[in-house]
Amino acid sequence: MPLMRDPRKKAEDISAAYELKEKLGEGSFSEVRVAQHIRSRRLVAVKCIRKRALKGKESMLENEIAVLRRINHENIVSLLDTFETPSKLYLVMTLLTGGELLDRILERGSYTERDASRVIRQVLEAVKYLHQLGIVHRDLKPENLLYDTPLEDSKIVISDFGLSKMEDQGVLSTACGTPAYVAPELLQQKTYGKEVDLWALGIISFILLCGYPPFYDENDTQLYKQIIKAEYEFDSPYWDEISDSAKDFIAHLLQKDPEKRYTCEQALQHPCKHTSHRCF
Repeated sequence: MPLMRDPRKKAEDISAAYELKEKLGEGSFSEVRVAQHIRSRRLVAVKCIRKRALKGKESMLENEIAVLRRINHENIVSLLDTFETPSKLYLVMTLLTGGELLDRILERGSYTERDASRVIRQVLEAVKYLHQLGIVHRDLKPENLLYDTPLEDSKIVISDFGLSKMEDQGVLSTACGTPAYVAPELLQQKTYGKEVDLWALGIISFILLCGYPPFYDENDTQLYKQIIKAEYEFDSPYWDEISDSAKDFIAHLLQKDPEKRYTCEQALQHPCKHTSHRCF
C-alpha cells in the first residue's frame, strides 16, 4: 500500500526530474542527499527513505508529510515535492547549508543578547505561524534549528516535523520529545498543548545566553524530577553580565504552569532593553 495520499507518481519520476548527488547525512531508515533539478538547476535536499527499514513508523512519516504540506513560511523547511517507488520514498526539501544552531553554540560558547534575540525572534515568528495553523512541533531543540547559509547573519529555519501534531487530530497526551527540552506537564502525563513549544524555546534561550542547559543530569529520572519542579538558577559568573530583561523573558517561558507561560504573541512583545549589545 502506498504511503503518500497524493496521486501516485511513476517510479522513474525522481531521476527524470532530479539528479542525485553527494550524501549529506544518514539515519536509521533514510539518507539525505544533495540533488539538482534538471531543468531549473536549483539545488535541493532529498530525503531517501527505505520503506523496509521504516516498518512500524509509517504513521509518523505520513504525519510529517501531512504537516509539511500545510506549511509555507520563510523560517520553516519546505517540502517541495514527493516521489514513491515500491521500495523507496523521496521527500524533496529546501537545501539548508548553514548547519545546526547546536554547532554554532558549540563553536561560540554562548551568544550575545542581541544575537540570541535575533535567533529567538525568528523561531518565535515561525512557531506562532504553526500554532495559528493548530500545529504543535513537540521537538524544538538546537539540532532541529538550521541555518539557511553559512553566513553569520543567515536566517534560521525549523526542521524535523516527525513528532509534530495537529491539534485537530485530538487531545495531545503522548509523552515525546527530547529529554532536556520537554515541559513539566508532558512528563506528568497530563494533556497538553502548544505551550510545550514555548517551554522548549525557554530552554533554547537559556542555552544560547550561557552555553549550558537549565536542567541537567546524566540520569533521565533525576533530570525529569528537576524539570517537574521547574527550579533552576541564573548562576554566577555566567549570568552576571546578562540583563534582567533577558532573565525575565526566560522566566516567563520556563513557567511551570502552562496557563501562566508566555504565548508566542506575548514573547514577541516582551520589552527590549536596548544597550550597545543587549536586545531582549
